[in-house]
Formats: sequence, C-alpha cells, structure tokens
Amino acid sequence: ALHARPPDGGWGWMIVAGCFLVTICTRAVTRCISIFFVEFQAYFGQDYARTAWIHSIVDCATMLCAPLGSLISNHVSCQAGIMLGGLLASTGLILSSFATSLEHLYLSLGVLTGVGFALCYSPAIAMVGKYFNKRKALAYGIAMSGSGIGTFILAPVVQLLIEQFSWRGALLILGGFVLNLCVCGALMRPIALKEDRKTAPEFLERDYISEAQKQDLKRMSICSPLIKAWSHECLCYCSWKEYDFLLMPGFMVLAVSVLFMAYGCSPLFVYLVPYALSIGVSHHQAAFLMSILGVVDIVGNITFGWLTDRRCLKKHRHSCYLFAVGMDGLCCLFLPVLQNFPLLVPFSFAFGYFDGAYVTLIPVVTADVVGTSSLSSALGVVYFLHAIPYLVSPPVAGWLVDTTGSYTASFLLCGFSMIFSSTLLCFARLAKKIKRMHLHLLNSNTGTKQHIWTNGAIAYSVTAELDQKNIEFLAADTNGYSNR
Repeated sequence: ALHARPPDGGWGWMIVAGCFLVTICTRAVTRCISIFFVEFQAYFGQDYARTAWIHSIVDCATMLCAPLGSLISNHVSCQAGIMLGGLLASTGLILSSFATSLEHLYLSLGVLTGVGFALCYSPAIAMVGKYFNKRKALAYGIAMSGSGIGTFILAPVVQLLIEQFSWRGALLILGGFVLNLCVCGALMRPIALKEDRKTAPEFLERDYISEAQKQDLKRMSICSPLIKAWSHECLCYCSWKEYDFLLMPGFMVLAVSVLFMAYGCSPLFVYLVPYALSIGVSHHQAAFLMSILGVVDIVGNITFGWLTDRRCLKKHRHSCYLFAVGMDGLCCLFLPVLQNFPLLVPFSFAFGYFDGAYVTLIPVVTADVVGTSSLSSALGVVYFLHAIPYLVSPPVAGWLVDTTGSYTASFLLCGFSMIFSSTLLCFARLAKKIKRMHLHLLNSNTGTKQHIWTNGAIAYSVTAELDQKNIEFLAADTNGYSNR
C-alpha cells in the first residue's frame, strides 16, 4: 500500500528491532576485533602499525562499500542486500579462523567481512528513516543502541572465548553468530511512500517512452529494479536524481566535518585495550572497559534520541550533534593522563555516552539536510566518507606509538581532530545565521523578500504590498483600454 507519510509505528518497530540486531552483528563485532589485537600481535610477531591494519581495513571496507549497499537496496531489495551481506561477513570470519599470516587476515577479516557489513549497515539504517518521522530520533536511538549493547555483552564473551578456544575458535564462533544478519534481512519489509515517487514529467513526455512504460513509471519510482530494461538516459536521470544532494552546501560542510570526526573516533576503539594493558591493567579489566563503553553507549543512544525528539530541541539537532562530537574530542585529550583503572572507568563512561549520542544523530542530521527520499543514498555517501579516515587513522596512531614509545601523541591527534570537526560545523552554522540576519535586514530596508533555498541559491520576490499595487495598476490600465 502507498503511504502518504511514514507510519511512525506498526511494522516500523520490527524494522527497529532488525536494525538493532544489524548494529550488534556489524558495529559491535567490529569493535570487539580490538580484543584480538594483542593476540594477533603476539602470534604473528608484528608491530603496532602492521597489526592495526586489520581493524582499519574492516572499518574502511564497511564504509567504502556503503554506497554499494545503498545501490543494492534501492535497485534490487533491502532484504536481499542484507542477507547477502550476512553470508559474506560470516564467510570472512570463518576463513579468518584459518589464517596463517597477517596478509590472510587483511583479506578475510578485513576486506570480505567489511564488504559484508557494508551491504547490511546503511540499508538497515535507512529503512528506519522510512518508517518514522515524528519519533525518528527515538527510533534511531533504540536501533543504534545495538552497537553499545553488543559491545557490552560481546567484549567479555569474546575474551572468554579466546581463553577457552584460542583466537581461532573465537573467530569461528563469531562467524556463526554473524549469520543472524540473514534473519535481520528477512524483517526488512519495504514501504512505499508518496515522497519516493519522483517521476519526472519532462522525462515522461519523451516520444521514445512507450505508453506501457509510462504507466509503470507512474505507478512506481523511476529508480525501480534494474531488471527493467530502461534506456540509458532513464538510468542516467535516475542516478542524478539519487545524488543531486551532493551539491547542497549544507551537505558539503557536513561531509568535511565527518572526515575529521571519523579520523578522531576510530583509533580509540583499537588502542583502548592495549593502552590499558600497557599501564598495568589486567586483561579482564581492559575488556571490562570496553563493556562500560558499550553499555553507556546505549544510554547515549536512547537519551539523546529521546531528547532531540522533544519540541524544545528538535530544531537544534545540529547543535546537539556538534556538542557531542566536541565532548568526545575533549575526552581523548585527557586520556593520556589517566594512568590507572579507577581513572579509566569515568573516561569510558564519558566517551561512551557522547559516542552513542552523535552516532544516533548522524542519520537524523543527514535526513534533516537532504530529506527522507534521498536518505539511503546520502547515508551511503556519509558512511563512505568514513572509509579513508578509518583506514588511515589506526596505522598512523600505531606508527606514532612505535616512534614515540607512548600513546600521548596518538590520543592528542584524535582529540584535536574531533574538536576541529565540531568547530567547523559550529562556524558554518554561525555563518548561515549571520547571512540570514543580513538578508532579513536587507528585506526590511528594500521591500523585497530573499529566500535561501536548500541548495544555497537566493530567490527574490516582491512583497505582497507591491504585488497588490501592480495588480491594481494593471486592472486600471486594462479598464482604460477597454473604454477606449
């Protein structure tokens, strides 16, 4: 059935449950790979930088192939894409349990598992945005809390599995667990919204489009499955309409900000456990720090989601997002002076809370910038932008540790990167506000109205008073002509 607007409930809560499980099987499992860091380093006898490439490639492949996940979701089926991703990710983890070198892990655990996660992650998140509008932030908060809950549960479980079955057995069991992504994919029932029916009147008027094809295009989106044999021009038009948001100034600023944010957040999940071990914390306490990050991440997901759905904060979602990113940056700056377990516990609380907060707001802020109809493609691009920072930052941090002999430089670089990301968005918001105030002042002085559209263009229109005078003048002139 065609829905005029998102239902904000019903089967939407099953979509939230499916996305919740997807985030457990993708983001939580990716975070828990850091628990294998010391095991890989000891078994293969490699330094920090080379071992860190495993986690980097997983994150990079997940984000780099996010547009591929959006493409399959848009043109084939969200269900098929997530199921295929679950099979690939499970295969990668199972093959990793037989690894004989780091290069083997780069391909199996890094590339294959990362691509599988990519096919699942962004389509599942986009489906939540299609089913919810008024309670969108709360729905995303619940769905994205799977990352925190998964980390809280999986971190000690993975540590126990490594002790009982070695790292090979632990990876084999994780491979079977990740197969649950196929179940998640089965829950993703598609929904048809009027907003998605972006047919182009000028395109439908072309002579070479048959009447049967025109009727099909009117009944469904122009970006329907690729098995339809549309012309090359139709597919080009479809692709352009899917990604025209790339020219929006608001999206450009958000994209640049995401690059610095992604650079700052990734190394901490790789090096928190090794850092804790280096200052004398036991293995179980170090894994417990990851569990704290996970459980407090849940609180950040849900509370920030609920708060930003309130009427008083709904208009300030961007400000809440940049505040959360900035606070995570400050936490990273203070981390090098925390030299024992009791001091690392409050750090895990603070960093986990604000990490959950801004992760929840990424799809919400993206939807506010580009709209619901382009959300799947926009999220694919946003997560694609995470790829290069996720690939580069852990090895760079590892190189700094190998070179300086401490973690201070690595954590400081992460903190300043996230603070710069927040500051960039803040200045962009201030510049936009100043421009609007200037236009408002100009409107009051000149008697013309100027509007800033989403794409940054300025439109001018004559005030209602002047329009009325022009109508009266034309009416008088017309009457005079008819009398003559």
